Amino acid sequence: MRITLSGCVLALAMSVASLSAANAADCKVGIAMYTLGAPYFAAQVAAAEDQAKKAGCEVTSADGQNDMAKQIADVEDMVAKGVNLLILNPRDPEGLVAAADAATAAGVKVVVMDSSINTKANVITQVRSSNDQNGFLVGQWLADATKGKHLKIILLSGDKGNEVGRDRRLGVFRGLVEGQLTNQGHTDFEVVGQGWGAWSNEGGLAAMEDLLTAHPDVNVVLGENDSMVLGALKALEAAGKTDVLALAAADAQKEALALIKEGKYGATGLNDPDLVARTAVDIGLKALKGELPKDFNKLNLTTPAVITKENVDKFYRADAVF
Repeated sequence: MRITLSGCVLALAMSVASLSAANAADCKVGIAMYTLGAPYFAAQVAAAEDQAKKAGCEVTSADGQNDMAKQIADVEDMVAKGVNLLILNPRDPEGLVAAADAATAAGVKVVVMDSSINTKANVITQVRSSNDQNGFLVGQWLADATKGKHLKIILLSGDKGNEVGRDRRLGVFRGLVEGQLTNQGHTDFEVVGQGWGAWSNEGGLAAMEDLLTAHPDVNVVLGENDSMVLGALKALEAAGKTDVLALAAADAQKEALALIKEGKYGATGLNDPDLVARTAVDIGLKALKGELPKDFNKLNLTTPAVITKENVDKFYRADAVF
């Protein structure tokens, strides 16, 4: 009996190993990130890798290092090595179109996540948070939180030409205008300066240091993501500026949420890198299996939310990766 049982266990183990090998052979996933320079992106690629590996896929990932030419080369290399599913977070909405189209032409299923790509690109879909709606909600909160106050805003933006950043800041200003008009019948804010922080903590710190010298009377710092604002807070602390309201259009980074709980940070928009990444991979896997309808949506957005001291406990997790 013991020999037979061992034989069954061995056969089962061999069968599982063969199935895993077959799955890996059938599913080769490439994850092309344009940067890993901020915690958000590190969390995103980790979630995408984990979701693909759970499905038994062979996974390759690459860091474009915020260089469009390198990201294009990364995509080309993945296609040459035989990936059949490409998860792409593009550095530039126009510059990655040709690479995405070439991958699709080679038989690769391409799903764009987080950052946008021109709608003419031949991809399965784009998966991201609702940058405009998150921004709008943050802007309305800002209007309500600062009623009757003239706002002098320093804006910290990610990269020039990035559509995600553009949608986030315009969403905030749209919400701020609407909120101020509703509350007081006129607008009462000015953007005294814009700095480019490359989405990073260090970039936000450097940009804020420069702008603070030119605009010491600033009373609001608005970032297109939390990481830059967290860097900016270091510059404000060093300058002894404790009366500046800090907030971000998006991300909900746990360090920002911890400060919201303490009342040291105003608000941020919900942009969950884990949810975006896993959703993108799941859609790509369905595409590989031929399980998507022909009229599948070309844009899939997660539900927007503004996170404030009133609701932060619903979103804060001390053990979160991001």
